[in-house]
Amino acid sequence: MINKLAYRNMKRSARNYIVYIFTIALAAAMMYAFNSLIFQNELDDCFFGLSMDEEADPMNLMGAMIILASVFIVLIVSWLIHYMVRFMLEKRSSEFGIYLLLGMRKKKIASLYVRENILLGTAAFLGGISLGVLLRQVLVAVLFAIVQMEYHIKFSFDKYTVMMTILCYGGCYSLALFRCRRRFKKMNIHALMNERRRNEEVKEGHEEAKRLLLPVSIVMILGFWTVLKKITDSAQLGMFLTGLVVTIYMFYMGVSSWIICYIRRKKDGIYKGQNLFLLRQFASKVKTMQFTMGTLTSLFTIAFMGASVAFMFSDYENKLLDKKFPFDVQIYSQDVSDDFSDEKKIIAEHAQVTEFYPYYIYTDQNNQANIWMMTHLSAFGEIYLDKNGQADLEEIENVLKDNYIYCTYDTYMGISDYNHLREMLGYDAVYIEQNEYVLHVKERLKEEVKDIGSGLRIPDASGEHMLSCGGIFTEPFSQDGHNGGDYIIVVADDVLSRMQPYYAELTASLHGSVPMDLQQRLNALQPEQEGDKESADQAVAIQLPGNGCAGSDTVLVFAQDISVRENMIPQAKYMLSSIVIPLLYIGLVFLCVAVTVLSVQQLSDSVKYKYRYDILAKMGLGRVDIRRLIARQLGAYYLCPALVAAAVSGTMILKISKIFVMFTGLATNPWIYFGKSMVLFLGIYFVYFLVTYIEFLHNVE
Repeated sequence: MINKLAYRNMKRSARNYIVYIFTIALAAAMMYAFNSLIFQNELDDCFFGLSMDEEADPMNLMGAMIILASVFIVLIVSWLIHYMVRFMLEKRSSEFGIYLLLGMRKKKIASLYVRENILLGTAAFLGGISLGVLLRQVLVAVLFAIVQMEYHIKFSFDKYTVMMTILCYGGCYSLALFRCRRRFKKMNIHALMNERRRNEEVKEGHEEAKRLLLPVSIVMILGFWTVLKKITDSAQLGMFLTGLVVTIYMFYMGVSSWIICYIRRKKDGIYKGQNLFLLRQFASKVKTMQFTMGTLTSLFTIAFMGASVAFMFSDYENKLLDKKFPFDVQIYSQDVSDDFSDEKKIIAEHAQVTEFYPYYIYTDQNNQANIWMMTHLSAFGEIYLDKNGQADLEEIENVLKDNYIYCTYDTYMGISDYNHLREMLGYDAVYIEQNEYVLHVKERLKEEVKDIGSGLRIPDASGEHMLSCGGIFTEPFSQDGHNGGDYIIVVADDVLSRMQPYYAELTASLHGSVPMDLQQRLNALQPEQEGDKESADQAVAIQLPGNGCAGSDTVLVFAQDISVRENMIPQAKYMLSSIVIPLLYIGLVFLCVAVTVLSVQQLSDSVKYKYRYDILAKMGLGRVDIRRLIARQLGAYYLCPALVAAAVSGTMILKISKIFVMFTGLATNPWIYFGKSMVLFLGIYFVYFLVTYIEFLHNVE
């Protein structure tokens, strides 16, 4: 009997809360699809062991990010299930009160309600798993497309993926239903019979004072943006986010009180059209859902920010990653006596070589260029300036010795080597006069170094005269530790006679494709054992120290002694995808959860609103007017948390994206990332709104 009753109630709940069922089924589908990237990732076979270094293995990063994302997903889905379980309990409190009057024990009622929710969750889970199998194919196909590999659709089930999905999904329901059983133990007939009525009451008190929270919260939000750039550690960030969330809750307390006071004062605006009805409905809803609306706004804010950051990394991947590795093969050696014979042999055995070109990077054992860069680039700010605004030479010297931003000494290249490398890359040759030098820098630094010519005093071959700057070039030129870090100074070949070779480089042009393990084979030549390392150190003991660098990139750094273009780009794209995909995963789930709460709240009240709209119809309001009024009512309710979240997160995202653009050199408007996330989420938002609007009309009419 209990099982039949539970099954009947489950079917009724499924009809009444179809949006909720769809959302948890979608959550289960996404859990399965993303968990499969940990246990069923076909790219493991392609990339395992081929990562740029063991500590940054993209496989480990992908798995770690998915697990981290799953923690947030479990928590937020648990909150949704708990919210819905409690919400449905409140709506059915009279029913459960009647059960108690008929003699049914509280334990039996709690067991019945738990069974209903378990059946409901199981049905959604089975539908979600079926959808998850399809979603997994889409997700893996996207990953293969990102790394430029062909993917063949293959449907399969992995027991570990299914087990982890069941564990995550079951954990969500266990957390929610555990609190539900505790709630039943505290219930009595009187409480159950009055639960729904109590929840509909709107208590108004001290509204004149509370309405001041609206302007105060707005001022506080604006104040947060002024201190955002001053945050320097995780503790300050935590305090900032906590204060921001509290301010959001204050905002909703202020909004409801402000509207109530506006109505009380009988301003002219309330008598225009149906404004009085709309304002009263909106104020009462916000009043009873202040905490929920604040929570939903926080979820929207996180979703917008997560998606925007994901679009930043995706934009970098699409626009700049190819430029990071302009040469087919680039190999660095700190030993200037290295002839690269072993590397050449391996490359020739596994790829079709068009040309090998070894060359040197030189130095004059001076660091004037390094000092100029560290005191003028925005990436360093005022870190290396003393209190008088001058270069702190002692601090800079210590950093150059212990840090790999730049080499200890300035880096130079001869014009003949420079033009040969430009020819390999398809660039036009550069000609300089005997009394000139040219500077080649990363494209993002072009505007910042335009005045560098006045700060560098580079002697000519004789050392008696100074060279002048003959131009600045910014084509992609492998300047993350190979052809200098950030910059290389190009001089006439005879000027190199007064300099010393600093480190050796080898570039290779290849024809056709290369094996995916070519970089791994080349990396195997590097000294790994302690004895090999000591031998290598002894071999370069006569060389100048500090000839390794990585440049001033901070957001994404690709500094490798050996880089094979066709191996590095797919690996780097996969690594970036390990960040992009989990962020979108979190954002989508947070958005769907928040919108589901909004939809269920409105649809559950549609019966109550039916009575009110019937009265409006009897007062002469036409059917079309009523539909417009419903659209305005739902629109205000839906847009409020979304617009607040957009306003709160917009400035933060703008600041973050400006920093991202500055440090990566992307030629993109910083607002574009926030715009993309808004378009994506508003599309999903509109779908939920449309479904809610149609169901609402159906219930009312």
